Amino acid sequence: MPTDESATTDRNGDVPTTADDGASEDTDGDPERADDGAPIDTGGDGGTVVVPETAGAATVDGADFDRSDPAFYLNRELSELAYQRRVLHEAIDERNPLLERVRFLSIFTRNMDELFMKRVGGLKQQIEAGVTERTVDGRTPAEQWEAVLDAARPMFARQTDCYESVVRPALAEAGIHVLDYDDCSPAERAEMREYFERSVLPTLTPLTFDPAHPFPFISNLSLSLAVITRETGGDGTTFTRVKIPQNLPRLVAVADGERYVPIEDVIRANLDLLFPNVEVVEASLFRLTRNAEVRRDEEVAEDLIDMIEEVLEQRRFATVVRLEVEASMSERARRTIVDQLDLDEREVFERPGPLDYREFTRLLELDRPDLTLPEWTPQPHPRLQRQRTPLGETGDEADIFARIREDDILLHHPYHSFTDTVQRFLAEAAADPDVLAIKAAIYRTASDSGIIQSLIDAADNGKQVAVMVELKARFDEQNNLEWVRRLEENGIHVAYGTIGLKTHTKTALVVREEDDGVELYSHVATGNYHSETAKGYVDLGLLTADRDIGQDLVKVFNFFTGPSLDEQFRKLLIAPVTMRDRLTDCIRREADHARAGREARIVAKVNALEDPDLVAELYEAAMAGVDIDLIVRDICRLRPGIEGISETVDVYSVVGRFLEHSRIYYFENGARDPDLPADAPGGHPEYYIGSADWMTRNLDSRVEAVAPVEDPDIREQLRFVLELMLADNRKCWEMNADGTYEQRQPAPDEPEISTQTVLMDQTRRAAAADDVDRGIPADAFDETDLLVDAVGLDAGRPATDEASVDAGDSSDAAGSESEASDPSTGPTEADGSATVAESDGTESTVATNGDLPAALSEHPDAWYRPDSDHYAFAVRTPDGTVYRKTADGAASAIERSRD
Repeated sequence: MPTDESATTDRNGDVPTTADDGASEDTDGDPERADDGAPIDTGGDGGTVVVPETAGAATVDGADFDRSDPAFYLNRELSELAYQRRVLHEAIDERNPLLERVRFLSIFTRNMDELFMKRVGGLKQQIEAGVTERTVDGRTPAEQWEAVLDAARPMFARQTDCYESVVRPALAEAGIHVLDYDDCSPAERAEMREYFERSVLPTLTPLTFDPAHPFPFISNLSLSLAVITRETGGDGTTFTRVKIPQNLPRLVAVADGERYVPIEDVIRANLDLLFPNVEVVEASLFRLTRNAEVRRDEEVAEDLIDMIEEVLEQRRFATVVRLEVEASMSERARRTIVDQLDLDEREVFERPGPLDYREFTRLLELDRPDLTLPEWTPQPHPRLQRQRTPLGETGDEADIFARIREDDILLHHPYHSFTDTVQRFLAEAAADPDVLAIKAAIYRTASDSGIIQSLIDAADNGKQVAVMVELKARFDEQNNLEWVRRLEENGIHVAYGTIGLKTHTKTALVVREEDDGVELYSHVATGNYHSETAKGYVDLGLLTADRDIGQDLVKVFNFFTGPSLDEQFRKLLIAPVTMRDRLTDCIRREADHARAGREARIVAKVNALEDPDLVAELYEAAMAGVDIDLIVRDICRLRPGIEGISETVDVYSVVGRFLEHSRIYYFENGARDPDLPADAPGGHPEYYIGSADWMTRNLDSRVEAVAPVEDPDIREQLRFVLELMLADNRKCWEMNADGTYEQRQPAPDEPEISTQTVLMDQTRRAAAADDVDRGIPADAFDETDLLVDAVGLDAGRPATDEASVDAGDSSDAAGSESEASDPSTGPTEADGSATVAESDGTESTVATNGDLPAALSEHPDAWYRPDSDHYAFAVRTPDGTVYRKTADGAASAIERSRD
């Protein structure tokens, strides 16, 4: 498993992300350009789906919005490919250290491998089954399959060009040489021939295809040589497949310094030792990808374990969905492979460079700190450092349960150590004589999992232990099967999964006997109980003694081992029973606030926004005037910036060294309005974290858990994270209405803001400080635009907008949306001016009206500058006041209200 891949394939069963199945954007200036000066291709659906005229230049009235119109939805597969372009850009971006760029070449290969195995494989299955039903964006499986193949082809070419034209020469300049075999000296070639004969030749098995031998089986993602031989003096030729061994180093070290030759070139140059007494006419590389979408009917399976084992076996022999071949391969060799594997020519990808970059990460093991990012070591959480005594107590060791009883604790990985937090939570529970029971839901875990060992220790110590292990976690089935057997051997109650649902929730529950009765300690998280991915995936976890959350988890775990899932929960949002309805209610509530003239806002950080119904709800909320910021790592079906439909929606994506994997939802809930009627709903902003993306599968086909965050200190930290990501101008990309992305760049006089860099610094400072008890100080920005809590004289009612913005003793959240586009600019004043921070720290006032659109100039009584850090314009309409961030948006609102 990757340990530091923010842009690596998402091993959470979710669509590949990165790394980071992680991405970035540009809001100001020209699109970032590649080394050849050409604009970076970060296209999505541009040029393939045309937004109808009513959703483009013309204004769409909300009453005319048709949520079933395919033009309002981006294609899932092409949106995923747009994300992979952003991942590939990390290899192209010359601002990244050289070996970090090599790492992203490898990540891109892994991500695209998984995309073809899962998504393209699924499309091919549908085509073969005769499925012609169109997706919400209007495409049939065949049309999607063709579009994906067409979009992927130039991406592979770009990867090759990046390596051959930029990265490989740069490595050589830095003294790291990846050589062709013929570039080696005679002495070096003699040494490699000896290495081949001694260590490689005994592992090779040539498999010939002729009338006496069937075409050989070729395993998934294996690298092979297609060898054409001719007997001496003969006319006919023979095809033989030679598999490149996967258990030997891919890059063979040449004795003289940091010099390497790919093992496939060593084998190719010495084939005379493998094929004596024949002429080697040709030896060309190829690599194939097989479908991973092998399914069985759970309803009729007698044993889930047997079913999963059958799936694993059949996956080995599944349909081929992609063939990559060396550009120099002859038509004879190519035709043999294509015909025998029954491939369409469109599934063949010719590549002039290496076919597989996965093992190039070996170069990252070199001691070259000048070519890598600074090493990151996850930090201890200040609340859980063993050398500190518990808050409010003196002289006692830092008991983790005492810490949790005092206040909820927010864990933020990989900034906080997984071993010293989550693993410690379960390890202490296993050894604590007062703990009665431990329950955990395992989706993925490490092959040497300390979590599993803690659960086994707990059972050995006489505690009740129940574990839900999801056997259907894709590509981790074998690992999970082994853990199931080991847990059962130790007498632990194990549930394998749920018929018809996949268990994706990341939760654990500890039941403890205390002086005042039985207490429940809960862990609700966005990431897996996996110590390795926790070093490279950005995830959140909530440790809490909240009784309501604990009782909700009791119901969830009873469902895993019992017959049914309760539909009533006190606080948690649980899919598939309550989550969809609750999220829909929250979105509609924001729309109601906006229609009533109150400022309304939604900020959601998710890995994917795919569910058509939620997309339609967000469109309708935007048409009501809700300001919506979506931080979506990869798949996003929603088109932002469509006039009259989604002009109040912005979509961002962040790709960095770590995989952005956490989910945070924020609903403002009318909290800015000091005059909110006492009988009106709302008044308090709502924050949530949990395991669910906004995808149909998460809401309807998985067991997911999302927890409300009520602790003001933790809400303040979440607010900081969201505002920081909106202010990011280093690793953040912004989506256009056609699905393309542009990467943000800091202006010449702007400081560079990188979310993950800031959070590493914040976490490091918090761990070192004696007076910080929160996970991050959250003090890198002077102002914030998201509310922690509504502060007012009446419960839940803010006395003033200013009071509601600053809920702590210091200003400690990230900059506002306006700061995200220009961090040097402060809040807009009522007279239309703005306060700007000068380089010397002073402030000056400048006019910002400039040349206003005609609608604003002709109707000055219809709008004003609100006292808001987020909105620049307030427009008076017959239905109440609506708020807009831009002059064009305000002009559009005036024109619609005058029609």
